[in-house]
Amino acid sequence: MTAATDQDAGAGRAGRPDARHALCARTATELVAGYRDNSLSPVEVVDAVLDRIERLDPLVNAYCLVDPESARRDAAASADRWRRGEPCGLLDGVPVSIKDLLLTKGLPTLRGSLSTDPGAPWEQDAPSVARLREHGAVLVGKTTTPEFGWKGVTDSPRTGVTRNPWDVTRTSGGSSGGSAAAVALGLAPLSVGTDGGGSVRIPASFCGVFGFKPTYGRIPLYPASPFGTLSHAGPMTRTVADAALMMDVLCGADDRDWSGLPPCERGFGAELDGDQHVRGLRVAYSPTLAGAPVEPDVAARVRHAVDVLAGLGAEVEEAEPGFADPVEAYHTLWFAGAAKVVEHLSPEEFGRLDPGLQEVCRLGASMSALDYLGAVEARMALGVLMGRFHRTYDLLVTPTLPRTAFEAGHEVPPGSGLTRWTGWTPFTYPFNLTQQPAATVPCGTASDGLPVGVQLVAARHQDGLVLRASHALFEALAAEGTVSAAPVTPRG
Repeated sequence: MTAATDQDAGAGRAGRPDARHALCARTATELVAGYRDNSLSPVEVVDAVLDRIERLDPLVNAYCLVDPESARRDAAASADRWRRGEPCGLLDGVPVSIKDLLLTKGLPTLRGSLSTDPGAPWEQDAPSVARLREHGAVLVGKTTTPEFGWKGVTDSPRTGVTRNPWDVTRTSGGSSGGSAAAVALGLAPLSVGTDGGGSVRIPASFCGVFGFKPTYGRIPLYPASPFGTLSHAGPMTRTVADAALMMDVLCGADDRDWSGLPPCERGFGAELDGDQHVRGLRVAYSPTLAGAPVEPDVAARVRHAVDVLAGLGAEVEEAEPGFADPVEAYHTLWFAGAAKVVEHLSPEEFGRLDPGLQEVCRLGASMSALDYLGAVEARMALGVLMGRFHRTYDLLVTPTLPRTAFEAGHEVPPGSGLTRWTGWTPFTYPFNLTQQPAATVPCGTASDGLPVGVQLVAARHQDGLVLRASHALFEALAAEGTVSAAPVTPRG
């Protein structure tokens, strides 16, 4: 249990604000168990979540669209299925949000851009949205993203600035910042984000929740991202168990994704069973990764998490993979993708884009095919290096980010001298280049009271290993009181 569920266990089901918050603090796993034994109803849970969104979302701006009517209708249908003992899937009646880059039938996908026509026909679900509907999840709304998901913080010309529940003067991170803020604040326990350079892990770390970027292709995508095979979809949750549950839903095959992986033979939830999650694993701990500077408070919390892994039986060794910062190759691929996103816009529409996005699009449009292929070559070399590294080590453990959340409304920390968001995310984008599974586990707070995350990375296709080790670490940290929930109401 997280601290929030400990505090709220046993709260009544009446309409009092504390009771409604208790419902919103429950995990998806707990909600499904409550529906099954008839101690909870999807109707009361969805009502509590919608009420909480109405009261608290104006403080953080996690949602760009909420659909109460549809959510209540779906909750009532779910309640009827549970009464008959015929739930339609693993998440029947559980509230969920979707990052507003993923197509959602009947709702606009605005992508944070004024260039998007909300009145266009929205007739398809992305694969992850379709799978959630098949399993009975209740979609309450779409979460904010920077324009076309281009950067590591969440603000856009269309939806404004998204803030951190731990301190509303700070950024939630991005580009899945709305999803992270929503999960942290109890505005639905589950969300689907996307991650092209850390966009699940960055905001999850800043907001103190769990975020998982699975192996590329494990969760199918449609339409294909203009950023190519850098972009993954992934779950954002308060616990690892909830993320494993989501993975069992999201990973079904979809023939619209030509690069999707076949279904797993073993469920991800089953990976968490047993007592030997970590014992004997060979763990490489890299406190800086290619010399990236890390704030002392962050380094101390990550070091403690590594010590906990060792205490659980992991064989920990301080070791670096030995690669130079691949930021130039990443920029070439990312900026070219950004240029592709906006190539259809008129000059007037282009001029209304986020100024930073305009800049990287111009850079991307100036790159040649040889520039692009050179970046692909560097990417492949990095993938080979990491493949060899994982012959020796099962897991690589690093800080998720070198610092805690900085002031909202800025792409880079004010006064840092950095120019692009990649300057403060050296631990995340390398593993989009290599397509490896990577998770961020909340591992406490720094002296400023803001969350810190520790990143666990494994070889491609070892998604279950990452979840298993993350679960063991999360549970151990929660047991000692290191993992805590976001404030009941946003601070700052």
